[in-house]
Amino acid sequence: MTNRFPHLRQDCAASLVVFLVALPLCVGVAVASGVPAELGLVTGIVGGLVTGLLPGSSLQVSGPAAGLTVLVFEAVRQFGLPALGVVVLAAGVLQLVMGALKWGRWFRAISLSVVEGMPAGIGLVIIVGQLYAAAGLKAPASGLAKVAGLPGAAVDALRSTEALVSLAVGAGTIAVLVLWQGMPRRVRAVPGALTAVLLATAASLALGLPVATVEVRGLFGAVQPPGADAFGELARPALLGTILAFALIASAESLFSAAAVDRLHSGPRTRYDKELMAQGAGNAVCGLLGALPMTAVIVRSSANVQAGARTKASRVLHGVWLLLFAALLPAALALIPLPALAAVLVHAGWKLIPLRQLVSLWRGYRGEALILVVTAVSIVAVNMFEGVLIGLALSVAKTAWEASHVKLEVLDEGAGPVRARLAGNATFLRLPKILDSLEALPPDRPVELDLSGLHHLDHACRTALESWAERHSAAGTEPVKVTAPPVKVAAPRAAAAAAKASAP
Repeated sequence: MTNRFPHLRQDCAASLVVFLVALPLCVGVAVASGVPAELGLVTGIVGGLVTGLLPGSSLQVSGPAAGLTVLVFEAVRQFGLPALGVVVLAAGVLQLVMGALKWGRWFRAISLSVVEGMPAGIGLVIIVGQLYAAAGLKAPASGLAKVAGLPGAAVDALRSTEALVSLAVGAGTIAVLVLWQGMPRRVRAVPGALTAVLLATAASLALGLPVATVEVRGLFGAVQPPGADAFGELARPALLGTILAFALIASAESLFSAAAVDRLHSGPRTRYDKELMAQGAGNAVCGLLGALPMTAVIVRSSANVQAGARTKASRVLHGVWLLLFAALLPAALALIPLPALAAVLVHAGWKLIPLRQLVSLWRGYRGEALILVVTAVSIVAVNMFEGVLIGLALSVAKTAWEASHVKLEVLDEGAGPVRARLAGNATFLRLPKILDSLEALPPDRPVELDLSGLHHLDHACRTALESWAERHSAAGTEPVKVTAPPVKVAAPRAAAAAAKASAP
């Protein structure tokens, strides 16, 4: 056994650590998503037993992620819980197709500011929404409404003894999570999230606190495979957009996590296309079971690496422990206070906000910092999918602007023609500056326009230069002489006419 599985002891120990980290997060993400708590465990089990066995990344751990909480909640609210399985199944199939087409590597070609802005926006929405849950209050539907409703919610909480007790349990849970980081290393072998939830549960039971607890249906009662009516929802365009959002965001989060996990260990590197297909297979199974969508989760993955895992056996075994817990101890979930789970998610949401990276970006790359902030705020103000698209559009626009550097040099020696030389990349983004400089040249003087220094000349600039050359030639005594650029575009018509006229 030792020869066949040389790292079994390390992997088994690591799997227990990952199980203890994953347990409260699986339950908390499910409750925050508005679905039965058991469905979070089902997704964690599938992430271990299905995705964990497939090739791709050896040490990355998959399961329900806080990053998809907002999307899941909105999908359940808009289409109903039966349609969730269809959405997750279709998203998984789409991931399988993208992996088969070898699109996995292209997810790495995304602006880092957008990548960091995405979890930041998710973190903000999670924090604001779970503050309501910590007080036992119902949260508004949209992100902006959640933010705007916080002052009123605070007033309502201060007037209610039960809400204050619930907030106290949540505050105590966060205090344990924060203070746990300063404990000795041996003590921190027990995950802080699990310790905080256990202490909150013990305090609630011992003191008889009037706080809401997790509603338990049982594993088989919670699993509801989608029926024929649910598949009929695929005809709705809004559902198709939700499927696309699930697939793209889950894929991006998983592959970004894989890149981060690869930096934590020296073992085999992630095969991105294989990992994308593994995530797709896991989501397809989750969809068939009516469970939550999954992604690779950096918190669990880093815990797996730090606990000494060597092979994929650790992530498979963590799924086994989740299955045993869900099968043998489901009633234990009913003892967990909801404000404790809300506090765990508030803490997780706070860690999603890259404050240090934002400060560093602002000092050196303010444009990138602006993209990060705009992406995060857009996710809060609109929704996840459109917020990411806004961030990507802003990133592309910034890159296009920076890439279109052009330099115009004008040499006027007082006698003879005025020489103007363009160098760099002449695009429509720099066209106003180019035309302002050219139109300021003396209209009664001959002009020599040198375009040989251009690396790129787009259609808009070419057309504008043609029009300017014709106007200047008509107003002056000689046509504009143009040195054509070394790029495959037509020279301005005035230069072509001049060349034709001077031909023998």
